[in-house]
Amino acid sequence: MLKLYNSLSRNKQVFTPRIPKQVSMYVCGMTVYDFCHLGHARVMVVFDMVARWLRASGYTVTYVRNITDIDDKIIKRANENQETIQSLTQRFITAMDEDSAKLGIVRPDLEPRATEHVQGMLDMIAQLIDKGFAYVASNGDVFYKVRSFADYGKLSGKSLEDLRAGERVEVDLFKHDPMDFVLWKSVKPGEPYWPSPWGNGRPGWHIECSVMSAAHLGQQFDIHGGGQDLQFPHHENEIAQSEAAHGCTMANYWLHNGFVRVDDEKMSKSLGNFFTIREVLEKYDPEVVRFFILRAHYRSPLNYSDKHLDDAKASLTRLYTALRGLTPSEHAAAHTPIDWQHPAAAAFKAAMDDDFNTPEAIAVLFELANEVNKDRASASAHLLRQLAAILGLLQRNPEAFLQGDASESTLDIEGLIAARMAAKAAKNYAEADRIRQQLAAAGIVLEDTAQGTTWRRA
Repeated sequence: MLKLYNSLSRNKQVFTPRIPKQVSMYVCGMTVYDFCHLGHARVMVVFDMVARWLRASGYTVTYVRNITDIDDKIIKRANENQETIQSLTQRFITAMDEDSAKLGIVRPDLEPRATEHVQGMLDMIAQLIDKGFAYVASNGDVFYKVRSFADYGKLSGKSLEDLRAGERVEVDLFKHDPMDFVLWKSVKPGEPYWPSPWGNGRPGWHIECSVMSAAHLGQQFDIHGGGQDLQFPHHENEIAQSEAAHGCTMANYWLHNGFVRVDDEKMSKSLGNFFTIREVLEKYDPEVVRFFILRAHYRSPLNYSDKHLDDAKASLTRLYTALRGLTPSEHAAAHTPIDWQHPAAAAFKAAMDDDFNTPEAIAVLFELANEVNKDRASASAHLLRQLAAILGLLQRNPEAFLQGDASESTLDIEGLIAARMAAKAAKNYAEADRIRQQLAAAGIVLEDTAQGTTWRRA
């Protein structure tokens, strides 16, 4: 029985989809004006994990993750680069897809773009005006009247007075109330625009997700996800817009992943501790980064540092080392049903059903690896790979992970290992030690076993 933490109710609840065995899930995606950073990586990996587990649990999942391709930052960056908005956004969508693929992300079922849904946004804004939830300001902007929605603040758990005291709100002389937020922005010189009943302009940010989620999943759906930083105001505003327009609950469950910190400080460009996915992947294998993200519970803060990535690499190396020489075929691992009655599989399932508790699930993988190391049982190795596959882990040939990119230097390594074995056979232990030290200095770790000598990169 799957339980998940619902940010709306602020407790764990048994998950009951609107339609039995079918799940509709919407996740707020990226604003594509730059390369994706570590925070984006966490959103990608976390909700990929959620979708994978739901599917492994027998649900048919429709996973929608949007792309914001019109926005103040996009317009500013395109102007700075002296390129078109379409050129800028497509370049970074391509880069996002490349980064996502390296991290082992299964593409969402649908990736709608904001610019494809402007008419739907115009329709919803008109509805909100007609129902008295929005108004046209004297400058041509359209604002949502926050105080008209009685449930505003139910996601963040704060009253309007608390929110006004605790949050910075945009100062705008055209608003009726400082807490009101923009639905439609009147055109400014040099900006792209669309025609509307209120004059040329473009949509505000919050209206995009309300429209795209309804267009692809319906007015009410099961799960809405995103980073914790979006809970207020973005998700709060989505609820206000959608529920005022449609007259029904927007999403039944709200999931938010925790913040990414760098050496225990908030990641930000101003602090100089801001890392893109590409920068991290220059130093670490993508699977190590994925493992690092999943080793923490999705709702907890994730503290990035080289020390923590190095530890994740060492831990993942232990799992791959256990599989060395015993890896079942990829075809068998993918097509043999998991025996959920097996104690390890049952423990893995219990962990994942408890609000996607990946730290406990990964602990089960290490227990299986210990069993493999004890008796070299291929059945345990097979189950280890099956369960890890649900998390998007341990699907490579162990040698490919442990030895890294097999370049021309591999021949030299094998040659030096052969020379070391010959030296040992000749009882020239000083030469054998010298060769081991030479390889160690090059980052090559030798492991002597009864079956012979293997190697891996440090």
